[in-house]
Amino acid sequence: MKVLVVGLGALGTVFSCLLKEQGHQVAGLDQETVVNSVKNFGVRVTGIWGEHAVYLDNLYTDAEQIVDRDFDLIIMTVKAFNTAQVSAQVCRLMGPHTYMILAQNGYGNYQAAAENIPEDKLILGRVIFGAETLEMGTSKVTVIADDVILGSPRKLIDNQLLSEFARFFTEAGIPTRVSDQVMQYMWGKIIYNSALNSLGAILEVNYGQLAEMEYSRTLMDCIIREIFAVMAAMQEPTLWPNADSYLQDFYGKMVPTTAAHHASMLQDIQRGRRTEIEALNGAIVELGKRFGVPTPVNEVITQLVKAKETLNSSFSIL
Repeated sequence: MKVLVVGLGALGTVFSCLLKEQGHQVAGLDQETVVNSVKNFGVRVTGIWGEHAVYLDNLYTDAEQIVDRDFDLIIMTVKAFNTAQVSAQVCRLMGPHTYMILAQNGYGNYQAAAENIPEDKLILGRVIFGAETLEMGTSKVTVIADDVILGSPRKLIDNQLLSEFARFFTEAGIPTRVSDQVMQYMWGKIIYNSALNSLGAILEVNYGQLAEMEYSRTLMDCIIREIFAVMAAMQEPTLWPNADSYLQDFYGKMVPTTAAHHASMLQDIQRGRRTEIEALNGAIVELGKRFGVPTPVNEVITQLVKAKETLNSSFSIL
């Protein structure tokens, strides 16, 4: 399989390294500083999935440098706020047999990418393993809550093809399966990240500590209940019948399996980078306004993260 990974951050490093190690032809696209580091030292993965180190086949700093149109798969791992811009740049790389997987956080990535990528070529990936960037091109996998889920929101892509991609990922060491309910899984992750990622960034503690403290538990309960109210107004189906059912799984299953993980949003703030708060709690606030649902706790959390983000003014572009 011929693969282009767009964004060699924490997740992009994991996908590129493990797929290349499995024997696939893998190229990477990122900023010049990242590309130069990866050229010199390769990509490395450490943590719960073992030690892995490889050099990628090709590296690019601009989509215009890429002449190939025969990629089987483009994996998009850039931050949510860059999805529209980057998908507009890489859409010309989509050949007749090329598919794009969105392996990102937050609400709105599919809609943004679909402005430039045909929906029958666009795959949603629910990624819920945790990876931290140790240095450019080096990623540590810290936790995994469930398999990666692949799917086509409007069921425009044959499940046999999706299963083939899932098999490639699984064989590379990234447990993956296919589901016709990928949007429901994505909403589950949006709820999960909105509760844990933002508070983890504000309080600078891991997920387990958030669940142990009465005050942060109260905040997370409110965040989750507001999201369920917004989803009900949107008539958006979920894998859980109500907020109470989700909260039971959240504290009983999800948090315990990811307790040691620190939020990627915290990593972004510590590195002076822009966060994805607008695609998480901020998106819930905007959807609440659109559908007439109050979201006061999500709004306060959004403003607190923005305030913390503002303390550092150097934002990354990709």
